[in-house]
Amino acid sequence: MVDAAHTLENLHTETRSFRPQASFAAHANATAYEYKKAGVDRLEYWREAALRLAWHETFTEILDWSDAPVARWFHDGTLNACDNAVDRHVREGRGDRVAFHFVGEPGDTQTLTYSDMHERVQKAARGLESLGVGKGDRVAIYLPQIPEAVVAMLACARVGAIHSVVFGGFSAESLRQRIDDAEAKLVITADGGNRRGEHLALKPLVDEALAASEHHPEPCASVDHVLVVRRTGQKTEWFSGRDVWWHDAVDPQPAEHEPVWVEAEHPLFILYTSGTTGTPKGLFHTTGGYLTGAAHTHRLVFDLKPETDVYWCTADVGWITGHSYIVYGPMINGATQVLYEGTPNTPHEGRWWEIVQEYGVTILYTAPTAIRTFMKWGEATPARYDLRSLRLLGSVGEPINPEAWMWYRRVIGGNKCPIVDTWWQTETGAIMISPLPGVTATKPGSAMTAVPGVEVDVVDDAGRPVANGEGGYLVITEPWPSMLRGIWGNRLRYVSTYWNHFDGLYFAGDGAKKDVDGDLWLLGRVDDVMNVSGHRLTTTEIEHALVSHPWVAEAAVVGAKDEVTGQAVVAFVIVRGDAHDIPDAGEEIAATLRKHVRKQIGALAKPRTILVVSELPKTRSGKIMRRLLRDVAENREVGDVTTLADSSVMTAIRVGLEAGTGD
Repeated sequence: MVDAAHTLENLHTETRSFRPQASFAAHANATAYEYKKAGVDRLEYWREAALRLAWHETFTEILDWSDAPVARWFHDGTLNACDNAVDRHVREGRGDRVAFHFVGEPGDTQTLTYSDMHERVQKAARGLESLGVGKGDRVAIYLPQIPEAVVAMLACARVGAIHSVVFGGFSAESLRQRIDDAEAKLVITADGGNRRGEHLALKPLVDEALAASEHHPEPCASVDHVLVVRRTGQKTEWFSGRDVWWHDAVDPQPAEHEPVWVEAEHPLFILYTSGTTGTPKGLFHTTGGYLTGAAHTHRLVFDLKPETDVYWCTADVGWITGHSYIVYGPMINGATQVLYEGTPNTPHEGRWWEIVQEYGVTILYTAPTAIRTFMKWGEATPARYDLRSLRLLGSVGEPINPEAWMWYRRVIGGNKCPIVDTWWQTETGAIMISPLPGVTATKPGSAMTAVPGVEVDVVDDAGRPVANGEGGYLVITEPWPSMLRGIWGNRLRYVSTYWNHFDGLYFAGDGAKKDVDGDLWLLGRVDDVMNVSGHRLTTTEIEHALVSHPWVAEAAVVGAKDEVTGQAVVAFVIVRGDAHDIPDAGEEIAATLRKHVRKQIGALAKPRTILVVSELPKTRSGKIMRRLLRDVAENREVGDVTTLADSSVMTAIRVGLEAGTGD
């Protein structure tokens, strides 16, 4: 592991603190008693939270940790996730409440009530069953940010199927890896989506993913059908017997369907995240514990008042933030939400603020990358819109720097909105560290403390808790309801990835520091996983993509700090002899390899900088010293090079980077 202390040098020393406003605290969902109650009896605290869900058969046992590190929460109870998110609101007289204000990038809109969603998910559930999908089957969902994406997820849950949502920006190869690993029976996609004023094709990528290719000698064998939503009207190739239009298979169905009741530990979804071996990890979450964590944290951390709030989480449903804080948590709590298909600057840089103004958004949850982008665009843009409806702001995906935190509070929140800076992961399923609005004083850039019922600590290399003012590795010390139950089909990898670093502790992979008050400051990754715009990518998978190109003999990738995206991909490549004969070789190679990585993995993985080098810094045993490459990429003084086989390599690399080669 990387020494976490190495990253502490850049920690901003912050002395500002903002106490909760009395007017907010007087009506807040959370009180200081939450911490006391959880501290007295943590399991009882989670039992009470779980009982807020609608159970078909109520559980009698809270936690079974006998098979650690695989937990069983509420395992003898039965329920259905879709019933909790939709049916219960209709049952209890809230069917007329708006569930989603959908805003398409071209400007098309839909207003969908909980009754509308109830009708749609019942039809979709019947459509899935007509295609042979049932309890335990896996369904890959590859859709744009449209209502059908939410409906598809809930319909899978309704019939007991396990959904695996794949972000629409991933490549055909990335999609195929996920389909194969989950052995998906059905793929739900669209002809395309809208992105920055253009139609983005999706169905052709599904066709490519399912076909035989260089990497896959045989066509995908597990998929029986591809269910296609007509979104853009793009022309699509059609495979008779396999491909089915959504409007043919779903829309004509009767809106009558009884939910399939599942055990609390029945898998709800698989979500793939980057793995240090380059192979995506299929993290899976089960129903009862996950829903408890997502719904409970959403209600407390965002102080949701479902009768009056309009909540907008800007994430894509293809990521865990969209799962937990668009689909399951908010819908269980009966929230009215904005669902937006487009980007922040299409058709103009004020698009988000225009939506906030039009729909009276009261709670906004977004990423530091977006906030820093808005800062670059200037204060004049948000100043043109009425943002007074906002009452709470959230941050997610990566540590937020204090300057962005303060700008967010002042320019977007009008110096009156509490900010909840949240830390959690795909693996944790729900928010683990965050202020509670109305309760917790906040410091710009700090996620503050663990939410009630969650136990975290910062430890040194030996697994011992560090003192206040010191840094180390962020760990979770007790099981929690929304924790992942494993890596799909690979318990050994689950244990070795998360539980072997420190005895009995879950290691999150992030560094952290306790300040003098004991509050937590997240420092980002301490391994070779990069955080690009809040999305996790490994150096290994990008290196694999680079060396798969015939020009590349060897590659090393590091994450370098970037003021907009948090981290950016910087690649160092050794090219084969024939590549040197290309005119303007550096620029041509860089452009070609960027396109290649985009095709292999997706646009997020495209390197910001590609530097062609003659050699990589290696130890005498042949290990690439990425630490030194990271020093160069971030323009720091290069660390100790005494272990290198050839220390002059670093001088040549730095000269090349300063000259802008390959940038």
